[in-house]
Amino acid sequence: MNKLNIGVIGAGSISELHFDSYVKQANANLYAVCDLNRQRAEEKAAKYNVENIYTDYHELLANPDIDAVSICTWNNTHAEISIAALRAGKHVLVEKPLCKTVEEALRIQDAVRETGKTLQVGFVRRYDANAQLVKSFIDNDNLGEIYYAKASCLRRLGNPGGWFADTERSGGGPLIDIGVHVIDLCWYMMGRPKPVSVSGNTYNKLGNRANVRNLSFYKAADYDVAHNTVEDMANALIRFENGASLLVDVSFTLHAKKDEIAVKLYGDKGGVEIEPELVFVTEMNDTILNMSPQTDAKSINVPQAFQNEINHFIESCQTGRTPISPVEDGVNMMKMLCGIYESAAKGQEIKL
Repeated sequence: MNKLNIGVIGAGSISELHFDSYVKQANANLYAVCDLNRQRAEEKAAKYNVENIYTDYHELLANPDIDAVSICTWNNTHAEISIAALRAGKHVLVEKPLCKTVEEALRIQDAVRETGKTLQVGFVRRYDANAQLVKSFIDNDNLGEIYYAKASCLRRLGNPGGWFADTERSGGGPLIDIGVHVIDLCWYMMGRPKPVSVSGNTYNKLGNRANVRNLSFYKAADYDVAHNTVEDMANALIRFENGASLLVDVSFTLHAKKDEIAVKLYGDKGGVEIEPELVFVTEMNDTILNMSPQTDAKSINVPQAFQNEINHFIESCQTGRTPISPVEDGVNMMKMLCGIYESAAKGQEIKL
């Protein structure tokens, strides 16, 4: 098959994982990079030997030689750039979350259907080897009916600031930034049942805690201690049409002893903990067993998961097959996330 010419729109920190994966993909050619900050675009172009540099994504999309794009920009631009790219005849890999609102998500879905181009949502945890292993166990009915799941992603100090802390650009805080990953992983493993209601809470009690010393954390390039309009912490219960439920809690900052990530699913034949370490739980001979599979990594291998995601994107573009994280899943995820924020604002359960 012919190589696909790739344009990367947005040259911030997450784009590194896209660039690193594309350069290792035999059927991809890094052709263009675009960023509002020309110096940053030039740095990426020099590092990855990219010939074409843009500061206006419209100009990149107007280049007929570009076949597909990765969108690695602020959340509030995902919809407009995705729709423009699709209508310009490009395939699209858009970072999570798909966008900021359900209305935007539906417009993107319409554009995918109108154009017939591939759009893959960057739910990268689906592409991790351990996640695919667990999915195969579930698909083979080893765990039975998955009726309950729990997901936690708690940082005691980890508000990146910058656009992450600006709700206008991000759409929210830890729920939409890191919560989306663990919610999606559970939902995917549960068979993507239709969400019917959510009950959620958000808290803004601690701020960005820029006063804390002796403990460092990742800071966005435009980190500003004076600007923070997102929640510190969120929790929610999501109910599904098939009777299953998902409990989630996430934080950028919390008075917790340590950071914590946990993803657990429970079925009527067995259970599984995907994070912090892959373990299956089942019964044999009237005995409960904890079983640890022999795998290369006990937790997510982030670089390899991104490589798998990029490989899948290129294959989907070339074959026309629907990716395992299609636009429809992005729409449903926005319904859940926005429903949680609405529930928290109104103090009541929201029907979806």
